[in-house]
Amino acid sequence: MAVFTPEQQLRILSDLVAIQSANDHELQVANYLAKLLGDHGITATVLPAEPDADHKQAEPDRANLVAEIGSGAPVLALSGHMDTVSVGDADAWTSDPFTVTERDGLLQGRGTTDMKAGLAAMVIAMIELKAQGLPRKGTLRLLASRAEEVGEYGAKELARAGYMRDADALVVGEPSGWNIIYTHKGSVDFRLRSQGTAAHSSMPEAGFNAIPPLMEVLVRAQQEFNARPASDPVLGELTFSTTVFHGGDQVNTIPDAAVAEVNVRTIPQFDNDEAIALLKGLVGEQNRRGARISLDPYMQEPVVQAPRDSLLVRLATKLGERISGVTTPVVGVAGVTDASSLLRGKGPDFPFMMFGPGNETMHTVNENIDKQMYLDFVQLYQRLFVEYLGQAG
Repeated sequence: MAVFTPEQQLRILSDLVAIQSANDHELQVANYLAKLLGDHGITATVLPAEPDADHKQAEPDRANLVAEIGSGAPVLALSGHMDTVSVGDADAWTSDPFTVTERDGLLQGRGTTDMKAGLAAMVIAMIELKAQGLPRKGTLRLLASRAEEVGEYGAKELARAGYMRDADALVVGEPSGWNIIYTHKGSVDFRLRSQGTAAHSSMPEAGFNAIPPLMEVLVRAQQEFNARPASDPVLGELTFSTTVFHGGDQVNTIPDAAVAEVNVRTIPQFDNDEAIALLKGLVGEQNRRGARISLDPYMQEPVVQAPRDSLLVRLATKLGERISGVTTPVVGVAGVTDASSLLRGKGPDFPFMMFGPGNETMHTVNENIDKQMYLDFVQLYQRLFVEYLGQAG
């Protein structure tokens, strides 16, 4: 007999959405999940956040969570993040972003797709399996992370703490819908700071404008990345995007500082190290001409490559098509997941997939998820986890 009715499964998702964890407050999500798991005989460990690249001291309301059922090998790791992006323009939403609202079979609210539905489905599946005395072979290990949306700091902490060391496979519950993702691009976020000397705009020769050399780096970088013939048959093109630019504060003052941030999405044919080297070279050219530009590749996530036909993927394909009634393609995507941090050192033969309920409304106004898909994934995960552990190793 099932532990949770569909209505109770929906209530758990609603409870998670009600916790406002936009780039913060994952401790509240972790505490909720720890209690839910504990109420059903599963011990969960809440791990306080560590200081990270953006904060010299650990933020008090941020945490990761780890929980296990079963014992021994093989170990199937389950990854889900507890943070969301911000609401954006709350007035543009047609309902309260933190109250799950159903319309035409869709559940609307911030984090429904990205990715509290996937996280809830994994937790509920573990509770249901525990109640059945499953798995009889192997271990399910939930890794619920903080700060995936900005920095993937939680996944890095979990990896450093060794929670992936004995793992034999990884499932990331990010929203893929009825697609199975076995590979995704890498990503590097850069911050460039240009230092100048302020002066009155009537006497520009008395100062040094921080903006032009930085702009030249950005224009040259766009040209250089566009000219690269690098392309992957699954992941597509290498891309470069300038996404943030700040410079100057008054029209009649030569600016003494300018800052830009850029993102590069990398592929196996042109990796993160090559992207960093290219930008370092362009910055070096400007600095040799008298500019003072610093380059900080403050977030680096490598390309994830895994077998397309692993046992994990084959089982998910079979179950996905049986439950959904539609074809379940096995594909690659441009987006980056916590797998980039969790799989460091594992190699391209390590079984991985991203497979979770959701759609393309992540990060948008009126984010939503198909209610039946969420409920279906609760059932799919239970069968997938047990079948994989029973056949692996």
